[in-house]
Formats: sequence, C-alpha cells, structure tokens
Amino acid sequence: MVNTCRLLVSATFIFSGLVKLIDSPGTSYKIIDYAAALNLSALAQPPIPLTTAVALALLEFTLGIYLFFGIRRRFTTYTILAFMLIYTPLTLWLALTNAVSDCGCFGDAIILTNWQTFWKNMILLAAAIIVFWRGNLLTRVISEATQWTISLYSLAYALFIAFLCIYGEPIIDFRPFHIGQNIPEAMAWPEDPEAQPEILDFDVDQTLLEDTSYVFVLISPRLETADDSNFEEINAIYDYARDYGYRFQGLTASDDEAISRWQDLTGAQYSFDFADELTLKTIARSNPAVILLHDGTIMAKWGHRQLPAEKKLTAPLERLQLAHPQYKSYRKMLLRLLLWYLLPLVTITFLDRAYASFRWLRKRKQEAESEKNQESQK
Repeated sequence: MVNTCRLLVSATFIFSGLVKLIDSPGTSYKIIDYAAALNLSALAQPPIPLTTAVALALLEFTLGIYLFFGIRRRFTTYTILAFMLIYTPLTLWLALTNAVSDCGCFGDAIILTNWQTFWKNMILLAAAIIVFWRGNLLTRVISEATQWTISLYSLAYALFIAFLCIYGEPIIDFRPFHIGQNIPEAMAWPEDPEAQPEILDFDVDQTLLEDTSYVFVLISPRLETADDSNFEEINAIYDYARDYGYRFQGLTASDDEAISRWQDLTGAQYSFDFADELTLKTIARSNPAVILLHDGTIMAKWGHRQLPAEKKLTAPLERLQLAHPQYKSYRKMLLRLLLWYLLPLVTITFLDRAYASFRWLRKRKQEAESEKNQESQK
C-alpha cells in the first residue's frame, strides 16, 4: 500500500513539474492570476512570476524523482506532505470562490475544474500522509552512494528543459493554437450541446482566417514590454512578405500610443489590429512572436529569438520547408529529450544495481567461506 501510494504521488509530481517546465511562461501567467485574486500585487512584478514558476516546476519534478527512487526519504516525504497541506486548502478556496477559473496544476496539458482539482488533491493528500507515516517502508531503488548522481542529473535536465522553453516557444504545445490547428474549425460549435469549441474567443479580422494565401501575423500582447532586440529580423520577414505578395499583420492589446512608439522605435511599416491580451498570450508565449497562417491553419510559429533567417527567405513559401506543419520535428525533439534523460538514468540505475548485487554476492561468498572455515576448525 505504501509503495502504491508512493508511485501515485511521484508520478503526479513528475508529470506536474514536467508540464510546468515545458511551459514556464504559461505558469507565470497563472501566478499573476493568483496574485491578483489574493491582492498580492508585489508577486506580479517581473521577474517574480517567471522565477517562481521555474522554481515551483523544478521542486515538483525533483521531489517526484526523489520519491520514485527513494532518495532522501525523510526529507522528501516531509516536503511532499507540506506541499499537499498547502495545496489542498488553497484548491478548496478556489472551488468555493472560483477566484481563478483554472488552478493550472497541469498547465494546458490537462484542464480540471476547481472541484475536480480539490478532490484530486484530497486523494494525493491521503496518499502523501500514508507515505509520510510509513516512510521507512519505501523501497530504495538506488543506493545511497549513487543518489546524488541521480539528483544532480535530474536537476540539470530540468533546468535545461526550462531554459529551452523560455528561450523559445514550448517544445510540446498543449494549447489550442498549436501548429496544424485550423482556427475556424476549432471555433465551430460541436453538435454535442454540452460540448464547447476548442477555441472560444478569437475576435479578429476574419479576413486573416479566410485568406487562402499565406499570412504572417506578429503577436504581441503588450508592445510596451515586447523585446525589440530582433526587430530587424521581423522587418526582414515583412519585406519578404511584401515582395512575394503575402499579407503581414500585427495583433496587440496595446493602445495607439504604444503602437506608434513601437513603429517609431523599430521602423515598422506594418499595421496593427486589436486583439484580446489573454488570447494573444495563449497563442504565443514569446513577446513578440510571429505565426504563419494559411487558410486559417497555423503552419508555423516562431518566438522572437527563433525567427527564420533572412537568407532562408529566398523563394515562395510553397517551396520552403518552414511553411509546412512541423509535426515530425516536434516528435523528434520530444524523443530526443526523453532519451537524453531516460538512457543515462537507466544506465546509472543498472550499474548501481549491478554493483550492489556484486557486493551482496561477494559478501555471501565471504560469509559462506567463513562458516566453512569455522566448521573445519571444529
């Protein structure tokens, strides 16, 4: 029973931490929502939300790994129980007040109602209490001498994932505006009266979604805080679009004054339309970002640090690989990330267990020889 609860809690913490690492900016937006609901405006000031999001994801992921491998069992069970004693009353408050519509426990990967989240946490709290109560029964998967190797390796891996996804867009996109999504189809109401469309609100100029050619869209929730270090690459994309007859449109929630300031600062010649800030933050985590639409379908998405180089924009988009959905590259990236973590982890665990078995067999052999010598002396 103890080890079953251990697997349940560790799997939940690992998954929760991993999806937060993949989309730390999305978690930071949720922290800002919590700060607003609790009237803690200081917590919403940059870089506190993003720093807190990364720290929380790292802690959840490493605690899950610790519990699974039986590393520092006393510290791990104490900390996980403390987590659940904080999380559970918080989610009860959310369920009663609905101050934040979604707790953000699993990011955009799994959306739970506040009551579903509360009952999930009640189950996890019960499992955490059992694990804490009988922590001495947790089977150690790795030897004490090797546990620091697993700890440091897991921490380094988690930091790498967090940096990779903060630098650009999330490597695994759980949001409704993922590459390959047809926005008009996702906005259509399903036949089931109880179901809702995948995209509820995207109030923009419909010609953007109806254009049968390619359309470049610059996404910036707030131009006041947008990174302007890559404006030359953005302007190069605009020049390319103009040369080949493609539309280039900006979307922002900023006012006319901020738009004029951005145009003066960057020399932008493209126009802006207004869009909802939350929707724009959902479309792209980078500020600014560029997405490529074709007949209402998202064909590509780039953060401002990952924009296609001007030297690659030398032909119509029909002849360029960047204009096609990048499913294979995402799958390869996910496979690489999993292999980079699992293969060394399995290797370390195997060598540790093999060495432990060798020591046990040697000890048994020595004991057997000792008993044999004692009998011969008698």
